[in-house]
Amino acid sequence: MADNDPCDSGTNPRARLSKAGRRAALVGLLLMLWAPMAGSAPASQPSGMAPAAVTAPVADPCEQLPKDSATYKYCKGDDADTGGDAATATPAKDEKDNCRLLDGQAYEVCKRDSGGGDDPCDALKGTPGYDYCTRDEGLDGPPGTGGAGGLTDGATASVRGLADSLIKKISGLVAPNDAWAPKRADSGFYQPFLWLGQHLAVAIFTCVVVVCALTAWQGVPRLRQMGASTGWTLAAVAGMASVPGIVMLLNRAVSEAFTIVFASDEGTLFGVISSDMEDAADKENPLALLIIFSALVVALGFAALVFMTRQLGILVFVCMAPLVLASLARGGDMTAVKTWAMRLLGLMFAPFALLLLSPFAQFTKGSLVVDSVLLVVADALMLRMIFHGVPYFGPKVARGARALVERRTPSPLARAVVRAGAPDVYERENAPRHPRTVDTPGRAMSQDRGVLFAAYGVQKKERKGRLTPASTVARSRRNAADRAERNAQMRAARNQSPNP
Repeated sequence: MADNDPCDSGTNPRARLSKAGRRAALVGLLLMLWAPMAGSAPASQPSGMAPAAVTAPVADPCEQLPKDSATYKYCKGDDADTGGDAATATPAKDEKDNCRLLDGQAYEVCKRDSGGGDDPCDALKGTPGYDYCTRDEGLDGPPGTGGAGGLTDGATASVRGLADSLIKKISGLVAPNDAWAPKRADSGFYQPFLWLGQHLAVAIFTCVVVVCALTAWQGVPRLRQMGASTGWTLAAVAGMASVPGIVMLLNRAVSEAFTIVFASDEGTLFGVISSDMEDAADKENPLALLIIFSALVVALGFAALVFMTRQLGILVFVCMAPLVLASLARGGDMTAVKTWAMRLLGLMFAPFALLLLSPFAQFTKGSLVVDSVLLVVADALMLRMIFHGVPYFGPKVARGARALVERRTPSPLARAVVRAGAPDVYERENAPRHPRTVDTPGRAMSQDRGVLFAAYGVQKKERKGRLTPASTVARSRRNAADRAERNAQMRAARNQSPNP
């Protein structure tokens, strides 16, 4: 009767596996004892003796297990490791290894999780969870949310980046590196004005030469006048061709100087704001970030208004240059040229008014909310730049911006800012009756036009003095208030005097 297989007894696979292992160990021990005895036998048997019986090979107990089961693979593990191709050999599994019953990728993941692999996150390569597994342990929240603060910190970083871009845009609008004015004398836009100015200068010089020739009997004064006209005509013609290049270089110098002194380091307003976005005590406060961002957006609007008015003004004055310089051909009268140069330089150097804020930048360092206060002051200064820096139409544009803000928002702070940038003034057409009065654009241009005509030697008719409707109403109200105040003082004096 055949022996019962110990591996088949019972229903527990682990018990059968244990019995099979003990039987295999017993068979191995018998083979070890029999091997020396078989090696010491003589090579040939003496005649007359029967040959030794051939011992039948011991059956492999693992073959009695189902070949598609995990226990059979475990039982054949040692043979599989030592036999076959070394490249396809399965790594040896320790009996104390809790992962020994697993196969394939599951076994590898189990070994990594238990410390057997180099990096447990390698099993997640190619999946979104790999970045989350390999990032720093000090960071909380799922990947892609910006770090320890999660979604809030990611939004904070986005606001900081947007604030930096707004600062760069504001600096570029207040003092741009390029102007709308033509950069060269051969520009198609500048050529007609250059042609007109040159021909006008030559015509004036010709007239001077003719007059001097007809009055040559006067002697030295006429010769001196003709010589001065010749020299100033040549200088005017050369200056007409060089004005675009000079204005371009001056505008670039102003832009670079403004960038250096206003937004280059941490001692300037924008430098302090950029530094506080990284190091301020309230840099993580969403409310502080919202306030500074709102102030930057408002400042961007005023900077755009400054950009438009400055660029248009510079373009107009550059195109006027040939007509103004042509007046020098008459004899060197510099009145019109000086007036033109003062208007143009005031327009180009207007952005430096913001340097008034630089001494106060260090006082606001460390707080984004206080930086917002300085930005509000900068808005008022930019409106003042338009009011005083843009010739003729500056006050009207500034007051128009103020009226627009007052109609669109009920905020007392916004109203106070625009009132500081564009104060209450009244236009006038004659001599001022009140200190807060400015010329209308028409009267201001008429006055400068009179200066230019005088340089050409043309007598211009004076503009009639009159008040605008707003100025008339304001004067009537002031006069009424003054009369009421005087009458009140007179009544008080009568009441205090003793009766006779």
